[in-house]
Amino acid sequence: MKIAVIGTGYVGLVAGACLADLGNQVICVDIDESKITSLEKGIIPIYEPGLEEVVKRNVLEKRLSFTTDSAKAISDSKIIFIAVGTPQGDDGKAELKYVYAVAETIGKNANEPKIIVDKSTVPVGTSRKVKELAEKFSEHRIEVVSNPEFLREGSAVKDFLEPDRVVIGSDNSEAAKAIEDLYKPLGKEILITNPESAELIKYASNAFLATKISFINEIAAIADRVNADVSEVAKGMGLDARIGKQFLNAGCGYGGSCFPKDVKALQKIALDCGYKLDILREVEKVNEYQKMLPVEKLKKELGSLSGKKICVLGLAFKPNTDDMREASSIKIIHALVKEKAQVVAVDPIAEENAKQFLPKIHYEKSPYAAAKGCDAVMLVTEWNEFLELDFAKIGAEMNSKIIVDGRNAYDREKLVAMGFKYIGIGR
Repeated sequence: MKIAVIGTGYVGLVAGACLADLGNQVICVDIDESKITSLEKGIIPIYEPGLEEVVKRNVLEKRLSFTTDSAKAISDSKIIFIAVGTPQGDDGKAELKYVYAVAETIGKNANEPKIIVDKSTVPVGTSRKVKELAEKFSEHRIEVVSNPEFLREGSAVKDFLEPDRVVIGSDNSEAAKAIEDLYKPLGKEILITNPESAELIKYASNAFLATKISFINEIAAIADRVNADVSEVAKGMGLDARIGKQFLNAGCGYGGSCFPKDVKALQKIALDCGYKLDILREVEKVNEYQKMLPVEKLKKELGSLSGKKICVLGLAFKPNTDDMREASSIKIIHALVKEKAQVVAVDPIAEENAKQFLPKIHYEKSPYAAAKGCDAVMLVTEWNEFLELDFAKIGAEMNSKIIVDGRNAYDREKLVAMGFKYIGIGR
């Protein structure tokens, strides 16, 4: 199948490369000439494990190519994926100007009936507006299918090729069948709904996961006060098949490009149809509080943080990505700096991106160098290389042996036995 993917950001590049890997002829389109030039040279603009290999393999096999010529890509393709950004507006609603601009471009350049696949995360009702706009500028019939993405940064290639489910939203059975055929080689469950249901599934899924995180963080607050261990509580809850163990990890809050934006967007969708989602307002409040909790716990232990040297391990919003959007580290470090602490930070991948948000702190390449002379070490992002540190060596470098475990990733008993003061979340 000949496919065009418009937008070579996180979603578009992963989708285009993986669709090519399934044997399709895919051309990825972007208005950014420098990005396209880099991609043609095999330079991947984002950090995502496994993506570079998939891109290079399919470019070599001539199934994947890149261009800035949207008109030709559209005319040469039967199916066109829209994978442009939908940033959050001032009112919390997703900004759709890029999606609509692409819809208009498709309409103007359609030389035959086309199928538009909306891969961007969009509010309920967008698919119908995209169809209306595209057909306004075209003499050909255009069908629009909602096909939300469920990719996790750090495992996006695997998530695309081995999905939990594929959601296809369309009122047109032929268009739905065409997109269903694209995904059939994956051998996974395909759910076909109307467009509105498909659009709502994406927001509801992310909002529910964010709610689960904030819920266990609330339980952690209780655990701290009643001498319980939230890690054990979460394990006991997760053994119930109705609940499941995923996203029950208490810590210093969620971040990234999806959860914060989608939680706000779903609230706006609800308000626009006359309903108020009070639960999601509380989810946001809990999450913002959690980002400050490691600093508050450290202040309680040390008193004033003025002049104290704090080593922060991890800056990206989660492991296996360089994404700093809404990262807990930003708020934590800003709070430490406001308290006049000296901050030295380490991240194996996200350092350069972090410098845009945190330009005035000191960076080290090694956690051992960063811990030298520190009054506390604070784990914020649980990269694998931070989980099995030589803590005897770390402790020997520190001014005082305090570990603030913002992700409950360390063995508390082991650290205590080594003479550390261990401070966790709900432990």
